[in-house]
Amino acid sequence: MTADHQTLALVLFSVFIAVTLGITTWVSRNRRGSAEEFYAGGRLFSPLENGFAIAGDYMSAASFLGISGLIALYGYDGMLYSVGFLVAWLVVLLLVAELVRNCGRFTLADVVAARMAERPVRIAAGTSSVAVSVLYLVAQMVGAGSLVALLLGGTSEAARSWTVIGVGALMVIYVSLGGMRATTWIQIVKAVLLMAGTIALTVLVLLRFHGDVNSLLSTAAERSGHGLDFLAPGLRYGGDWTARLDFISLGLALVLGTAGLPHILSRFYTVPTARAARRSVVWSIGLIGSFYLMTIVLGFGAAALIGPDEVRASNASGNTAVPLLALDLGGGAGSTGGTVLFAIVAAVAFATILAVVAGITLASSASVAHDLYASLRRRHAKQYSEVTVARIAAAGIGAAAIGLGLLARDLNVAFLVGLAFAVAASANLPVLLYSLFWRRFTTRGAVWSVYGGLIPAVLLVVISPVVSGSPESLFPGVDFHLFPLQNPGAVSIPLGFLAGWIGTVTSTEPPDEARHAETEVRSLTGAGAA
Repeated sequence: MTADHQTLALVLFSVFIAVTLGITTWVSRNRRGSAEEFYAGGRLFSPLENGFAIAGDYMSAASFLGISGLIALYGYDGMLYSVGFLVAWLVVLLLVAELVRNCGRFTLADVVAARMAERPVRIAAGTSSVAVSVLYLVAQMVGAGSLVALLLGGTSEAARSWTVIGVGALMVIYVSLGGMRATTWIQIVKAVLLMAGTIALTVLVLLRFHGDVNSLLSTAAERSGHGLDFLAPGLRYGGDWTARLDFISLGLALVLGTAGLPHILSRFYTVPTARAARRSVVWSIGLIGSFYLMTIVLGFGAAALIGPDEVRASNASGNTAVPLLALDLGGGAGSTGGTVLFAIVAAVAFATILAVVAGITLASSASVAHDLYASLRRRHAKQYSEVTVARIAAAGIGAAAIGLGLLARDLNVAFLVGLAFAVAASANLPVLLYSLFWRRFTTRGAVWSVYGGLIPAVLLVVISPVVSGSPESLFPGVDFHLFPLQNPGAVSIPLGFLAGWIGTVTSTEPPDEARHAETEVRSLTGAGAA
């Protein structure tokens, strides 16, 4: 890239970082320092504000960079991510939003522990939430590294590494100083910027083809080298039975995983009532739905105007398709329009990454402090406040995400998020649904449900082609993969539900009918909700 690209993009990066750090500093001076303020922003956000924040939390680097890249490389099969991410919100709206807001205070474990023995349930749910969050964070780190590598010409591995470290440091600052209030406003600003940038690129792509979508698709198919197969299912997931099963596994993970994501569930606690939580989801569905429709246009636009070969040459996983598309739409390399548009898109993508990692880090640090620390601390030991522990946890989680991000920097970010969704759907969703809807559910069932989904999901990823056995693996030089699928959802999600059922029916503990009735009334009416 030219020096103009680098200078302008870095200036825009700096402006966004300065604005968000300003927001964080302002909020830190005006906060009360309570757990409710740190974890939930005082529950003072309106449905519109929270809807934009949810959209900002959800529309991650995987959405903006990864999905468009997969569509540019694989056509129809890449669209599965767009469809799966969007359909998932129906599960959230119909089954989760209001009930979670009424039953909990800050975390997923609050909902489950309302009718169970607190300590084992909080330890299990807290462990699962941290695992999901770290996986999700890794995807954002990889996206940041790819973006800056493109900006600097794709030759500097040191630049990619320092970018990952810098993003990790910023997210710790945002969370430690500003808590949920600062994180929410950062996400709102980011959602507005991302929607504006995506709309502008989509309009430019359609104008390039005079509004003719058929011409766009036919050009993309012709340029792909696969002909009409590019517009039909099977290019990535249709080769054999393993690929088809991987397709089903990924679809299950995407559709069911959203309702188990800790940073999404925590957003329902930032509004005053369950009705406001539901209205927040309605606002977010409108924003997210329109965004994912536009990513489809951007993906096929990159295939038609840039070509899969050039996209793959820039980044093997396709993570840089959208910035390259912006460069072309603005007039090409060396043009003023191309320089400006490329820099704006790169800055918006970077803003996307910073906002999402702040939300995920806050949710995972809340799980460490509110669930794990509160359950494991000894009564007579020196007591630290939950907020202090959460700030310390943010630094530790940031360090873990940085290390894994450096290791996984060559994988597609949408693919990495798919793994996080699989773990969330396997470990968090079964225990959440059982707790809300099954009268006989017990503490043993809850603990078994979490670990029965979490452990198989993580182990299956470790022994899958994601980690070893192929040139695209984390460790391409070794081969210890035993599980043929890249996404474990088809196996681990049923195991999570099955383990919860077996744990409940074999438990000697009688179900607490009174506590279930209390939870049911609270979840449906909001009576007694925090």
